[in-house]
Amino acid sequence: MSTPDDQLPDAAGTPAGGPSRRSFLKQSGGILGFALAPPIASQAEALADKLAPASPIVSGASPMTLNINGQAKSLRLEPRTTLLDALREYMDLTGTKKGCDHGQCGACTVLVDGRRVNACLTLAVMSQGKQITTIEGLAKGDALHPMQEAFLKHDGFQCGYCTPGQIMSGVACVKEGHATTDDQAREWMSGNLCRCGAYPNILAAVREVAGQQAKG
Repeated sequence: MSTPDDQLPDAAGTPAGGPSRRSFLKQSGGILGFALAPPIASQAEALADKLAPASPIVSGASPMTLNINGQAKSLRLEPRTTLLDALREYMDLTGTKKGCDHGQCGACTVLVDGRRVNACLTLAVMSQGKQITTIEGLAKGDALHPMQEAFLKHDGFQCGYCTPGQIMSGVACVKEGHATTDDQAREWMSGNLCRCGAYPNILAAVREVAGQQAKG
């Protein structure tokens, strides 16, 4: 039995002259999506508000005072500014080096209230009211700190990039009483990396200062 031409199926398998199955599904799906979208969207927004309530946006620079090497410095900094960037970019104290900027190399080590910290992981605003000492604050005029003299004596550096952080960490390590043996000093200085591999010389410098303080 023959089929009239207007009843022959097209390439999509749909009789000519009538809506295709594909277009019908598209239309019905669009209508269903239109009907469901508003309530689902509103529910999603409500859930997001419960899980993460809106917090005030803090932006712009704020006045703050940092005590650096015995001197009070008034600055205007954004709350997100790290102590490292405050020292280098706003106070021109570039002795503190930016190495990994992730707290992994120790090149940015400074002392905050006598404790060694990674300046790249410390916000400047959190350091207000504390005594901050950088490599520039160790020497007294032309008189070097004993740790600086020991590094010179034992040639505890090559490229010198990590040296300020090594010296600051060494000062704290000795003060903490963590340099009484070679192994102990190695362990407590392990947060400061030297890509030149001057570790034996660095260790000798730290141990010499520790010995001097033990005798004194």
